[in-house]
Amino acid sequence: MKKLWGGRFSKNTDKKVDDFNSSISFDSKMYRQDINGSIAHCEMLSKQGILPEQEAQLIVKTLGAILKDIEEDKVSFSIEAEDIHMNIEKLLIERIGDVGKKIHTARSRNDQVALDLRLYLRDECEKVYQLICQLKKTLVMLAETNIDVVMPGYTHMQKAQPVLFAHHMMAYYEMFSRDNQRLAQSVVRMNVSPLGSGALAGTTYPIDRSYTASQLGMNSITQNSIDAVSDRDFVIETCFVMSMIMMHISRFSEEIILWSSSEFGFVELDDAYSTGSSIMPQKKNPDVAELSRGKTGRVYGSLIALLTIMKGIPLAYNKDMQEDKEQVFDAVETVLETLPVFSDMLATITINKEKMIQGLQSGFLNATDAADYLAKKGLPFRDAHKIIGELVLYCIDGGKSLEQLTVEEFKRFSNLFEQDIYNAISYRKCIDARDSKGGTSTEQVKNSIAQAKKALEDEGSV
Repeated sequence: MKKLWGGRFSKNTDKKVDDFNSSISFDSKMYRQDINGSIAHCEMLSKQGILPEQEAQLIVKTLGAILKDIEEDKVSFSIEAEDIHMNIEKLLIERIGDVGKKIHTARSRNDQVALDLRLYLRDECEKVYQLICQLKKTLVMLAETNIDVVMPGYTHMQKAQPVLFAHHMMAYYEMFSRDNQRLAQSVVRMNVSPLGSGALAGTTYPIDRSYTASQLGMNSITQNSIDAVSDRDFVIETCFVMSMIMMHISRFSEEIILWSSSEFGFVELDDAYSTGSSIMPQKKNPDVAELSRGKTGRVYGSLIALLTIMKGIPLAYNKDMQEDKEQVFDAVETVLETLPVFSDMLATITINKEKMIQGLQSGFLNATDAADYLAKKGLPFRDAHKIIGELVLYCIDGGKSLEQLTVEEFKRFSNLFEQDIYNAISYRKCIDARDSKGGTSTEQVKNSIAQAKKALEDEGSV
């Protein structure tokens, strides 16, 4: 097959080179964006008098028919045509002849592929954004329906202070909210049209780049033609955002895995989101959480690959950049695959309130409140901290908890202790006393849930 760019060549490319060079196996997924970009480009050429209106109408009509045929699986793409851009142009020429050859006027594959990739990732980011919104709704639902559940909070994986389970869920809500903020911000930088930059130097034709950008729903146009065709920052940034999303999912997965173990027993996963063992009949494995954790490394790998691909490339376009698509496509698809099943797994977990309460009984989670009790009676906090540390050691030696001590035992360490110490170190009091903004008190958590529900109602699209 003679290449559309083959005028300068006297020989056909080797079959192995065709296979090596071709990207149609993975960039074919951008067919819709490529056709939409070509339609907008063609309409601009007609508006500017560069292409006769009748020819432009024929091209646009035929591109629409090609799009329909692709979606109805009536089109076979060719490796020899290399990529989705050349495949669609080849189909266009086959259907309308020489008129179809005019579609590439004032355009290069360099600015065309940059446009297609921006449009495609914009659409995919919208899908991710909506799935995160759904996950956030699941978190709010879990928080609201379990507002009375108290659990041990941890630092360094050591029991630290009591918190509401709802507060813990809302911590993840905040993480995923930041992910959606990052998505929205990255799309602003992505949604800029490079079309009209040509191969690297612009074009001699009197084009209207802003018109094309407007037709495609893009915010603006790129300001430097060299940068426009060589920029893949938006691809790397997309992969970074996907990595952040997966990092948050992975952290959450790690907790689900721990909580569902017999050692913790805080939650039980629904049978529909668990698997068994081929040899051990008693097993109920948290495979969804484990796979989500594992797939995070895969997305990280795509980010590192992209950074490595781009690190030594001089301006402007280089063929190395063809390697960007498989990486970012896989990262986005992994996130799109993970989010729905992870969200559904969360929505169906059973919370074991009793086990969480039992988890409060060891680890002296109310020790800080005991120190605060003394500090509020005028003792410098550092002195209070030392006294409670000594009390904890006393309890460990005696096999007791703080709340099991008598007032007389408390007074051995400080005369400031009175009968009201028991109220001060009760776990419910420990929770509700932390009423600072963003704290774990019931009132503060209810406020954060209400704010989240309002934000979710107002949340539109990326």
